[in-house]
Amino acid sequence: MRLFRRDILSAQPARLYRAWMAEFRTPFFRSYLINDPALIREVLNARPDDFPKSDRIGAGLRPLLGESVFLTNGDVWKRQRRIIDPAFEGGRLRDAFPGILAAGRAGAARLDGTDEVVEIEAMTSHIAADVIFRTLFSIPIEDETARQVFEAFRDYQRSQPILNLAAFVPGPRWMPRFFRRGTRQTARTIRALITDLTKARLAQIAEGDAPDDLATKILTTTDPETGETFTLPEMVDQVAIFFLAGHETSASALAWSLYLLALYPDWQDQAAAEAAAWSEDFAGLSQLKITRDVFRETLRLYPPVPMMVREATRGEVFRERSVQKGAQIVLSPWHLHRHSRLWDDPDGFDPGRWQTDAGKESGRDAYLPFSAGPRVCIGAGFAMIEGVVLLASLLKNYQFAIEDNATPVPVAHLTVRAKNGIWLRITRRQS
Repeated sequence: MRLFRRDILSAQPARLYRAWMAEFRTPFFRSYLINDPALIREVLNARPDDFPKSDRIGAGLRPLLGESVFLTNGDVWKRQRRIIDPAFEGGRLRDAFPGILAAGRAGAARLDGTDEVVEIEAMTSHIAADVIFRTLFSIPIEDETARQVFEAFRDYQRSQPILNLAAFVPGPRWMPRFFRRGTRQTARTIRALITDLTKARLAQIAEGDAPDDLATKILTTTDPETGETFTLPEMVDQVAIFFLAGHETSASALAWSLYLLALYPDWQDQAAAEAAAWSEDFAGLSQLKITRDVFRETLRLYPPVPMMVREATRGEVFRERSVQKGAQIVLSPWHLHRHSRLWDDPDGFDPGRWQTDAGKESGRDAYLPFSAGPRVCIGAGFAMIEGVVLLASLLKNYQFAIEDNATPVPVAHLTVRAKNGIWLRITRRQS
């Protein structure tokens, strides 16, 4: 219990990395971790409406996210997706590319002259936040409101973990949900700042001079079934999750990517050579094959969202075991991506695996960095382009090295972060 309270990742027993299913018994009801690919497809792909998102996890994020698409279920969620999905269609990714590239260049420029040990997570958080502001609201992070939102999110990030005892050993529904001191106030501050940004954009839309970015697209898209658009409070909810999902997850993945490349300098040199030859245009992204596989492999070993929780709406039978109505179903990329029966060398860093038949098969059966099925992450395609562009922008000019064999310890906050940060030495790369 002490381990669970301190960090849910380090509390996992080794046998879960080869188990197809595990049962967690509590005084109130039971939770089930499933690693069986067939069961995962049943829950996420075949019958998603029978396994809605569990509000035992959502309750911890509701002060910030309200009724965002990340937390809702049923008809409300379906309506939200009908309005949001068009903003992330393939053609829109090309439109977002200049903002991503500009944030990568700005992040690299801020490192100019650096030859010292740097805490990487702080740097990647800054760059990832810049991407969100540039692509969502067409403003750089240097904008005053953008800076305030970023600083408030930085405080919130470690104050309210997305994973806690509720995932595995939840109490009854009437049990009060406690938040750390300041968490609710920080959430109110963030939402007030987002409200100001959204009001300003609505005014621009009314005047006909709004930039054609993600915020404008989402605010002006109508539900094809009802003809309605998002209200101001609804849009604030969605912007909050875009920032949380787009900023937090990207910052986590980018930081762990740089750590792994520092740990494996041969792979870093190959990715850097690709970056040096890249023409820095959207069409040229296909040239960054090694960089893309490095990012894929990072998402395998350090999935930003390590666990997802669904709830059974009726009695089920999983692997000849009865699952009661109301039981929590835990799907864990953290375990699935390192499962010893599903991956060759599951704990090893090998970007080359993604070009092998075995690696591709494992990727189809046991790879969930963005979930799957109808509730797959809206921004999955955006995130893959972002990760590759930001890595290339940094590796083109800088070299990252491990300092004093410091080994970061992953812990679950809002995303998978390092307990005491990731410290790397950054030097200008020699051509």
